[in-house]
This record gives sequence, structure tokens and C-alpha cells, in this order.
Amino acid sequence: MEKHTAIVPCLFLGLILTLGAFAPRVEAARAFFVFGDSLVDNGNNNYLATTARADAPPYGIDYPTHLPTGRFSNGLNIPDLISEQIGSESTLPYLSPELTGERLLIGANFASAGIGILNDTGIQFVNIIRISKQLEYFQQYQQRVSSLIGEDQMQRLVNQALVLITLGGNDFVNNYYLVPFSARSRQFALPDYVVYLISEYRKILARLYELGARRVLVTGTGPLGCVPAELAQRSPNGECAVELQRAAGLFNPQLVDMINSLNSDLGADVFVAANAMQMNLDFVNNPRAYGFVTSKVACCGQGPYNGIGLCTIASNLCPNRDIYAFWDPFHPSERANRIIVQQIVTGDSKYMHPMNLSTIMELDSRT
Repeated sequence: MEKHTAIVPCLFLGLILTLGAFAPRVEAARAFFVFGDSLVDNGNNNYLATTARADAPPYGIDYPTHLPTGRFSNGLNIPDLISEQIGSESTLPYLSPELTGERLLIGANFASAGIGILNDTGIQFVNIIRISKQLEYFQQYQQRVSSLIGEDQMQRLVNQALVLITLGGNDFVNNYYLVPFSARSRQFALPDYVVYLISEYRKILARLYELGARRVLVTGTGPLGCVPAELAQRSPNGECAVELQRAAGLFNPQLVDMINSLNSDLGADVFVAANAMQMNLDFVNNPRAYGFVTSKVACCGQGPYNGIGLCTIASNLCPNRDIYAFWDPFHPSERANRIIVQQIVTGDSKYMHPMNLSTIMELDSRT
């Protein structure tokens, strides 16, 4: 009898310890993976020999540490704010040496400033992580996590994760329209170029699905012709640059059609379209309604609209970033990013199709 009572507590203790080992993985916030360009890069380019970087002041001036992190923002960017919404800490850049052990289970950010859908986009930045390489790193990530928690648990983590991908803007700004008579503009009329981009993007999204992604937020391009950099170069009177707006106007509806087609083929709403054009246009067209004094002039920069060159320590710098829609010549301020993410989370069908992030989280909490 005494032997039995001695064994039972040991078995019970063993069960508690076993359950305890698995509990954090069950209760933890879902993993989050990020792919794309400078709008969502959390600092991968800090580890690369490239000019497409944001690792010097005044970048990061409003980040919790008040130091530059590689984010193209005065503070937090869109992935950071989505992480907040799903109850997680921010994902680390995949190239960060800190991304090891348990931290891998939070997810990873594979994004790299300057890249596009096409491999020839951003060639002037030389050493950046093109989307094909980002997907290779995602495979490598999965191997690393498998060795940590096993193949089955890894597959579950990836299948249940939230994924964000932001591509397309650079294929116009840093490719087709980069210079007059660019190679791509000589190869394609604009409508044909857009069709080509969409067909290539479909392959990228299909590959993401093959790699296990099952909930993917896909952002369209913002109003490319309205950013301070394009106003400075192409707008004599402050109106949004017509050609770039035309490009975005062709690209975004075809992206939604492609996502609908892909979801139909898969028989599930794997891919969710985020209407970044409308999210940005709300405050670009009516900045004061959103508490901004301007949506034309960048907080940090020089020249007309502070839209020329890079944001550096020598640039003009606004004292209050919260009243500027744009932080630098190309990127929204943290406060503008918060408005965008709020629409991703709760926006109606004008902004999110076929559902918003809060609906996704509600649906997935039942499974």
C-alpha cells in the first residue's frame, strides 16, 4: 500500500511537469510572419550592405527606446501594431542574432526594404532580401522550429499563424517609373505590366500556401502618387502624380480579383485583401479630419514637401510627429500607421475583403 501511494504522487507530478512543458505553446499568442518591403521591414536591412536602411537618427525618435531600429518610421510600424492587436510582442527581423530558442515561436519578420514582386525591382539597392529569398528563409525558419518543438508542432504553429505580405509599390516607384524609359516601361505598356505583376504575385502567394500559410493579409499599394517624394518630383502644384495614381488604380482591383480567384481555387478564405489605397486616401484627402496638419509635407526630409533625398540627422525635422501623416518622403508616421491598422482590424468591406482581422480572430478562436 505504501508503495502505491509513493508512486501515484510521482506519476501525478510527472503529469503536471509534462503538461507544464506544453502549456506555453497552447496558450501563447498565435505566431506572426511578415514578408515584404520597407513598409513592414523591422530591421533586416541593418544586417546587409545596402543603402536601403533606416538605422540612423532621426529614425526611431518616437520608438520606446528612442533609437533607430531599421524600421522606416519615427516609431512603430504596421507589423508592430498588428502584433499589439493579436496580443503578441513584435516579431524580430529574421537576420537578428536574437531570434533563437523560444523567441522563434513568436514568429519572424522576413521583410526587406527596397524589394518588390519582381527580382529586378530595387536593383539600385544591391544587397536586399528579394521575395524568393524571403520564402527560402521561411523554409529555413521552419526547419529551425522543427528541431525545437518537433515537426507536427511546427506545422501546427505555421498553419495557425497570421501572415502579412506587403508588395507592389516598389515595382512602380523603384522599377517601372524609376527613370524615364526604364527597361520595364520599354518592355510593357502600363496595363500589360500590371497584368504581369499580378501573375507573378499569384505565384508568390501560392508558394506561401504551399509553405503552410493559412491566414494571409495581403495589402494593396497605397496612393503612390501622393507621397511627398512623388509630389516633390512630379507635382508642380501639390496634386497627386497622375501616372503613379493610374498605376495603383490598375493594380489594386486586379489584386483583389486575383485573391478571390486563388481563394476560390483553394476552397477557403486563406488570403484577405487589405485596401491600403483607401486606408491612406482617407487621411491624404482630409488630413484635418484625422488630426494631421498636412498630408503633403513629410516630417523629415528636405526640398519641396520635404520629399527630396533621405531622412537624415541633417534633414528638416518636425517637432510633433503626430500631426504629420508622412514621416519621411515615402513612409507614413506611426500615428498614420495606427489609423491604417485600425481599419485592418475593424474596417468594413470598403477596407477589408472578405473579412477584417477582428473577424479572423473570432473565427479562428472557435477552431
